[in-house]
Amino acid sequence: MDAQRVLTRKIAQRLREALPSLWEILLGAPLWGMMMAVSALAALYLRNGAETSHLSSILVLFFLGGLVSWPFALVLGRFGAIGRGRETRFAAFFLCLTLCTIATTAVLFALDYRSFYARWHAPFGTGTWAYQFTFTSASAIYQFVVMGIRLYLPLGFAALALTSLWLTCRMPEQRR
Repeated sequence: MDAQRVLTRKIAQRLREALPSLWEILLGAPLWGMMMAVSALAALYLRNGAETSHLSSILVLFFLGGLVSWPFALVLGRFGAIGRGRETRFAAFFLCLTLCTIATTAVLFALDYRSFYARWHAPFGTGTWAYQFTFTSASAIYQFVVMGIRLYLPLGFAALALTSLWLTCRMPEQRR
């Protein structure tokens, strides 16, 4: 039991060290969201001259996905990067920014997708509703992964690498 308490304290201490300042969140989140929206705009422009009737909705989705994912990615990345070497810190930020941004944007897409199909679903709380909710959301997330991820290329990848490098350089060097 004593080892469990020690481990819990170490994890709690590491989590406290990983918490970003309010300034880092308030400044970084809109910037990351803007970079993701610009990435989607660039990809759509390169693909078809940005000729889509849903351009503003797509840009808002990618902006909000970046905005909401930033605090989570920052905390998780810092948690994994504390006391590590430069390469490990870079990998932690790169991985956390990638996964959090894609997951958050996919979930927001699924919520929008679900709200459209809700009018044809069974009443809330029924077994049929739960089945419909689960599979509508899962299919929306799958659809985003298949069609939406490519909107992060080519600018989103560059922004990801540069942001990860910047975050890596801001953290202190490995403690030995």
